[in-house]
Amino acid sequence: MTHARPTPPETDANHAIVIGAGLGGLASAMRLGAKGWRVTVIDRLDLPGGRGSSITQGGHRFDLGPTIVTVPQGLRELWATCGRDFDRDVNLKPMEPFYEIRFPDGETFTARQDDAAMRAEVARISPRDVAGYDKFLKDSEARYWFGFEDLGRRSMHRLVDLIKVLPTFVKMRADRSVYAHAAGRVKDERLRFALSFHPLFIGGDPFNVTSMYILVSHLEKAFGVHYAMGGVQAIAAAMARVVEAQGGEVLQGVEVDEILTEGGRASGVRLASGEVLRAAVVVSNADAGHTYTRLLRNMPRKRWTDAKVKRQRWSMGLYVWYFGTQGTKDMWRDVGHHSIVVGPRYRDHIKDIFIRGKLADDMSLYVHRPSVTDPSVAPEGGDTFYALSPVPHLGFGGVDWAEEEPRYREKMARMLDERLIPGFRDHITESLVFTPETFRDRYLSPNGSGFSIEPRILQSAYFRPHNVSEELPGLYLCGAGTHPGAGLPGVVGTAEVLGTLVQDAPLRRAEPLPDLPMAAE
Repeated sequence: MTHARPTPPETDANHAIVIGAGLGGLASAMRLGAKGWRVTVIDRLDLPGGRGSSITQGGHRFDLGPTIVTVPQGLRELWATCGRDFDRDVNLKPMEPFYEIRFPDGETFTARQDDAAMRAEVARISPRDVAGYDKFLKDSEARYWFGFEDLGRRSMHRLVDLIKVLPTFVKMRADRSVYAHAAGRVKDERLRFALSFHPLFIGGDPFNVTSMYILVSHLEKAFGVHYAMGGVQAIAAAMARVVEAQGGEVLQGVEVDEILTEGGRASGVRLASGEVLRAAVVVSNADAGHTYTRLLRNMPRKRWTDAKVKRQRWSMGLYVWYFGTQGTKDMWRDVGHHSIVVGPRYRDHIKDIFIRGKLADDMSLYVHRPSVTDPSVAPEGGDTFYALSPVPHLGFGGVDWAEEEPRYREKMARMLDERLIPGFRDHITESLVFTPETFRDRYLSPNGSGFSIEPRILQSAYFRPHNVSEELPGLYLCGAGTHPGAGLPGVVGTAEVLGTLVQDAPLRRAEPLPDLPMAAE
């Protein structure tokens, strides 16, 4: 990756610019490179990956964003499109078990890939719900084939595309929420949580997000849950290497200030330094809201006006505490790679976050402990953690994070101490905190939201920002705020859709690509 001034392209007609080196932007750059485009990726951070990048501090590597790989074949297909082998470049480790959920009453739910083990887990908690659980899995698979393999792999930018699928949406009761669908199949509230919390990992309210998203349960069952050795940062770095091997550039520490137009179409970008780069194709991996309200601020817009962007329902904010410990390698042997610690409330707490915009006294946590799988994340004898709590986004106002952050961290510490890793505070050697303000400032995320626009039914598919911009020919969008949506499979999928919309480069190269180094074990 380069941190220097960009090299002028041999011809603007063969040049594509990608704004943002998030996973969606890098995947888009790879697909454009495979089509013969000479791609320049421009990113304001110091490492590729966007929200999937990392920070190393005191020997601890903190993976900042996504930690789970659920659809590895999507990455393998992406690499194959570029004439490469994903498994040669990235080392994936299957998780077994996937994760453990710890409930306030002391009960646990351990998610695994094996059917018999999962049915036994359901039967252990609530024998009467086994049949309903089986039905839920069938529902999940049906929505996977329709929502993920069909709609999720093609553009939804035309109204006719929506009209054609409306009967299937009606048949599958897409108007129901994820929680409502789970509640219709199982009676035990703990199992209802276990089958409905997944939308939170893509920024959605389980009580309002369309039940199409129950497809995640099938993704886990069919393809497993994996961890990339070196973290998702390792996937991003491998993506950047492919782009460079294709003849492209990945520029870090460089910020785009504006998308330029000429003759009624995108013609390049102006950098924050004032330098202008010309291109025939511009792809924005910046948040869709930022793209339209900031990067296109000087052109009239018909659909994605400032007022419309402001009216969108945005995903929740995130409070994330990254911390490293020393002398704990042999402690907390019952705490695995992924843990979910559930608070005393579910529906009402979610309403505090998404509807009332209130910072509650209680919380639920997702805790990531990659050091049990990947020794490279921590110094010898140590552990690396992050604990994530959903919180209201900044658009609600009312939370002064400069004042609230220390108090909220203390509440989180007490919960971790009491319910997961007792005594951990005595071993902390490194600490780093992200609040919604960090997401706003670091990722230019509107309202400091963690996952861009919330994936409600009227903010999904046709109603979500399209992968081809209706505002400006030659401009394309990818990433969490666009179709098909957030989450690692989603953002990689946005690049697949984009790849069907962009034509091959006018001057297609034919020379062979060089080999890349093997993935680290």
